[in-house]
Amino acid sequence: MYKLVNFTSKNQFVFEQNGCTLYIKREDELHPTVSGNKFRKLKYNLLQARALGHDTLLTFGGAYSNHIAATAAAGKLEGFKTVGVIRGEELGRDLKKTLAQNPTLAFAHSCGMEFHFVTRAEYKEKDELRFRESVKKTFNNPFIIPEGGTNVLAIKGCEEILTTDDSQFDFISCPIGTAGTISGIINSAGKHQKVLGFPALKGDWVRDEVAQYVDSEQWEIIADYHCGGYAKVNRELITFINDFKDAYGIPLDPVYTGKMLFGLSDLMNRGYFPENSRILAIHTGGLQGISGMNTRLAKKGLPLIQ
Repeated sequence: MYKLVNFTSKNQFVFEQNGCTLYIKREDELHPTVSGNKFRKLKYNLLQARALGHDTLLTFGGAYSNHIAATAAAGKLEGFKTVGVIRGEELGRDLKKTLAQNPTLAFAHSCGMEFHFVTRAEYKEKDELRFRESVKKTFNNPFIIPEGGTNVLAIKGCEEILTTDDSQFDFISCPIGTAGTISGIINSAGKHQKVLGFPALKGDWVRDEVAQYVDSEQWEIIADYHCGGYAKVNRELITFINDFKDAYGIPLDPVYTGKMLFGLSDLMNRGYFPENSRILAIHTGGLQGISGMNTRLAKKGLPLIQ
C-alpha cells in the first residue's frame, strides 16, 4: 500500500477569537499525489480490489475531479490499470487539446489512466445496473469505485482520520462532497464532540446521505457557505483563500476546504461557538484543482487563487 509522505499527525494552530481556538489537521500532507480524504477513501478499496484479484480500477468523475486524479495516482503506485468514466463527451473529441487545457486529466493520463467519455445524460445513469454491466464487459471486469469514492470501505478509511490526540477538541469540522469523509469522522468522534459538515453542493440531500452511514446524532450540516453550488466561487471567497494563505502559509482549495474555513471564520465572528471552544478543521486536500479553477477564473476576469 502506498506510503504516507511528509505527514505529521500534529494539528496546526491557526487563530484564536472570542476565546475560541481553531486548529487545522493537515490531511492534505498525507501524500504528494494521493492526498487528504482521497488517500483515506481509497485505502481499503485498493486492498479489497487486490484481495478479489482485480487488476483494473474503474471510477467516475468530472473533468477536474480530485477523485479521478487520486485514483489514477494510487493505481499507478499500486500496479493497477485505471479507467476514468468522465462526464462530457465533448472532452474526448480532441484528447490532445483536452489534455493541453485540463491539468487534472493531463495528470491522470500521465499516470496511465484510460478515459471513457460519456454524455451528461449517460453519466446520470452511471449507477444503473445496465450501465455498470456495460462498463464491466468493456473493461474486462474492473473493480468499480463510485464517484467521489464513497462506499463502506471508504468510510472505514475515513474513520482513521481522527486519533486519540484529537479527543481534546470540542468541535470537528470537515467539508462535504459525497458524505463519506464526514460519515467516517462522525463514527470515530468522541461522545463529547460535535461534528460540523460544510457541503460543497446545494440541497438537503446530504443529511439523508450521512444518516444512512452513522448512528450518532452529534453532528450538524451547515449549508450556508457553498457560494451557489459545486465548484461555484465568488470574489469574497477568493480573497479569503488568498489572505488565509498569506497569513498562515496554508493553501486552501476553492471547492471544499476553502469554503469550510470561510464558514468557520464567519461563525467565529458571529459567536456561534461557546466560549473557550476548541475547534479542529480537517483539511481534505484537493489542491490539484486550483490550476483548473484559475483557468476558469481568468476567463471570467476574476482574481486568481495564489
